[in-house]
Amino acid sequence: MTIRAVVWDVDDTLFDHTAADREGMRAHLAAEGLPAGRGTAEDAPARWRRIAQEQWARHAAGETTFQGRRRDCVRVFLGADLSDAEADAWFQRHLGHYEAAWSVFPDVLPALDALAAGHRHAVLSNSSLTVQERKLRALGLLDRFESVLCAVELGVSKPEAAAFLAACEALGLPPHEVAYVGDHPEIDGRGAAEAGLLSVWIDRGAGGARAVGHSPAHRITSLAELPALVRADTRFGAPSTFG
Repeated sequence: MTIRAVVWDVDDTLFDHTAADREGMRAHLAAEGLPAGRGTAEDAPARWRRIAQEQWARHAAGETTFQGRRRDCVRVFLGADLSDAEADAWFQRHLGHYEAAWSVFPDVLPALDALAAGHRHAVLSNSSLTVQERKLRALGLLDRFESVLCAVELGVSKPEAAAFLAACEALGLPPHEVAYVGDHPEIDGRGAAEAGLLSVWIDRGAGGARAVGHSPAHRITSLAELPALVRADTRFGAPSTFG
């Protein structure tokens, strides 16, 4: 079976979202001041990330809009009944600090270069096109991908098979000729595998704690492993052979 294209997750796969989110929130709170009763400056970034994950789950379930999710993150984090305008303004100020901390993982460009000649590339993200295209452009990656698909515009999100199949359709390829690379063993790994793609879980150290049961995805710990895996396409879920 020949893999002709690789579809990529963005956050914590190509882009170090966890570090940017942590450092951005630290810088934001240093500028804003930590609200009374909201914990310590040391635990605030982790609490913000936990709230963001909870609110994303609500959004994925159709309980709120993309913008509403952002506003609710702010309200829960601050413990304040802010107006939409107040919540939007606070989030935008945080966004400036977050964006200042953006960076690409060091194994990304070498992997993309190694696969450039023989494979097409696309993105599938559980975010919005506006957010991810801007991010990829700022990181110098946007031109690497022939299409960028996001859950907000698709109306369906990972791990639903329809999201992965939409990416295959955009490429004009059947699922068995497409690999998907993502950092979450269930949302990305199991979702892609069950949709019929070659599923690759990039485990950067935090993913194992999130795993539920055994993921059917191939586990790698560096994108340096990806070219050989994609070219071999063994699909047996073998553990990483690197480290």
